[in-house]
Amino acid sequence: MDIIQDLESRLAAAPVVPLIGASDTGVAVETARALDAGGLSVIEVVLRTDEAVDCMEAIVKETSGCIVGAGTVLTVAQAEEVIARGAEFVVCPGLVDEVAEYCLSRSVPLYAGTMTAGEVQRAYALGLRTVKFFPASLAGGVPMLKALSSVFRDMRFMPTGGVSAANLAEFLALPSVIACGGSWLTPASEIAAGNFEAITQLAREAVAIGQQTRPSET
Repeated sequence: MDIIQDLESRLAAAPVVPLIGASDTGVAVETARALDAGGLSVIEVVLRTDEAVDCMEAIVKETSGCIVGAGTVLTVAQAEEVIARGAEFVVCPGLVDEVAEYCLSRSVPLYAGTMTAGEVQRAYALGLRTVKFFPASLAGGVPMLKALSSVFRDMRFMPTGGVSAANLAEFLALPSVIACGGSWLTPASEIAAGNFEAITQLAREAVAIGQQTRPSET
């Protein structure tokens, strides 16, 4: 099974991608293990600290069974670095042709950020068929996704930004949504307290919402 098939299979069973923002490799690994224990094995490490790439690489090396990607990737140079250090997919806040072309040339799944019809159409023209919808709540939420999906029937979306346990089911009810991304699964207060069981419980709750919303896919 190639990485795209593996990703799609896992997201069909648990359509949530948790975001990890960390500056300590040990904490990052423990957070990833807690999420995996709760049923979420597709993990995005966001490049929002100087140590983020080290944290991502540590998760890749010290966990088994997880698919680990890098988020908040802004440039081709960053894409090159994270892929070289083990990222299996790349997530961007926006759509940059050069980054998209680089990832496509390397057969690395890319979830580029879009929020308008023009951006989705550009992504489609570049060859992407799944994109990030960001920031989901500010970009029009579920109504906007319904409108985009009616026009771009071959596109699938990963809404991120403003997604939470409270509205997860509403987003996942849309057939065009492959999964939702979110940082509500990794609250800084619980991680700082070393309460990784709380992270596992949040992951289990998200998986349960996904199973209730999409029972035929689990």
